[in-house]
Amino acid sequence: MGLPHIVTREEWQAARDELLAKEKAVTRARDALNAERRELPMVEVVKEYVFDGADGKVTLLDLFEGRAQLVVHHFMFAPEWDAGCRGCAAFLDQIGHLAHLRARGTTFVALSRAPFTRILPFKARMGWVVPWYSTCGAEFNRDFDATRPDPRGHLVDRPGISCFLRDGDRVFHTYSTFDRGLDGLGSTTSLLDLTALGRQEQWEEPKGRATALGAPAGGGEVRYHDEYEEYELHGPYGY
Repeated sequence: MGLPHIVTREEWQAARDELLAKEKAVTRARDALNAERRELPMVEVVKEYVFDGADGKVTLLDLFEGRAQLVVHHFMFAPEWDAGCRGCAAFLDQIGHLAHLRARGTTFVALSRAPFTRILPFKARMGWVVPWYSTCGAEFNRDFDATRPDPRGHLVDRPGISCFLRDGDRVFHTYSTFDRGLDGLGSTTSLLDLTALGRQEQWEEPKGRATALGAPAGGGEVRYHDEYEEYELHGPYGY
């Protein structure tokens, strides 16, 4: 069946130590790549986008819920579908308690082209509490490359993540990744590593991001999700 070889404990430890050295090299390389990602320039979003949600019409700025950062999951759910993409659903199942992101000034939402009336029953079926909005009728998906025309001119969605940064009422697009770029994502730290402010810990480069825009965490400790204070769960702009 092609299972691993059977060896002695000493042989296993020697092989494990050799692999560990490679794993640590990958960790250092990933830290360097994350720092380079945080150095990317950003683009101001000047177009007005309107989405449908549980509370009616909202704007891109509203999606931040008063926090400094926004992470959007481009969930494949075409307007004519009765249920969302299975792969996107599996990805959303991996998302942990949102309090850990929110305590670091970061909001996570899902966006789909399906009407909200189709999203709502599917969300209830899956038991998700992640905020989810419809981009139906908006140009958001096309503008951020989450929906493309195929050779026949039909619109086709693609799974992805886009990150945005807020400075007052100004919104900036900082990063996007699609398809295999989602491999290994889903944890709080992996999502924060995609953002301009990162994990907001003092060891990260470039320096100063841990306190930028009044980021609530400021290199603070990780807590149980019910131990964060209200001022930590809401953004520097209040909400």
